[in-house]
Amino acid sequence: MAVPPSSDAERQRDKDRTRADILEVATREFADKGYTGARVDEIAERTSTTKRMIYYYFGGKEQLYIAVLEQAYLAIRALEAEVDVEHLEPEEGIRRLAELTFDHHEAHPDFIRLVSIENIHRAEHIARSEVLAGLANPALEGLTKLLERGRAAGRFRADADPLDVHMVISSFCVFRLANRHTFAAIFGRDMLDPGRREHHRRMLGDMLINYLTS
Repeated sequence: MAVPPSSDAERQRDKDRTRADILEVATREFADKGYTGARVDEIAERTSTTKRMIYYYFGGKEQLYIAVLEQAYLAIRALEAEVDVEHLEPEEGIRRLAELTFDHHEAHPDFIRLVSIENIHRAEHIARSEVLAGLANPALEGLTKLLERGRAAGRFRADADPLDVHMVISSFCVFRLANRHTFAAIFGRDMLDPGRREHHRRMLGDMLINYLTS
């Protein structure tokens, strides 16, 4: 008896699974070895695909790397968009966004490595991504709304800038992961010590609120 051909939906699901598998493995490869050190052959060996299939889906090594960056940044932007800033008090909203970034970065160390690697390359690959170029405004939209409401209520300082606030949140959360080992070697303290986690998480929110309300 002849086996009926798979439906278009099934073929699409297979393609989506294959593409997701490639991106997952490629994320680890680029995060571990950097853009220069990563090898498409290695990625192909660790997936159920071939080098030719990877090129078919992504076009080449650089396009695959850009796709990895896009997926990594889209994930954090999607989480930020889920924060209901319209129905939170300004101070609580700021804390929520800061804690979300804190939790996300701790749970995704590969993201921190990718950001560090791309900075080594002076963001030349991000600059070629139309997807990432369009993420700037959504990243600041929630912060902007919270700051505007805080200022209107007379609770936040008039010169509070959303990009400055975003920078402080990102700096704290990235530094904690990116510099964990050098910090421990110099000061003898692991910044990811579980015993200090909640203290650091709360401290980030406190610093932001103290600045905004000063």
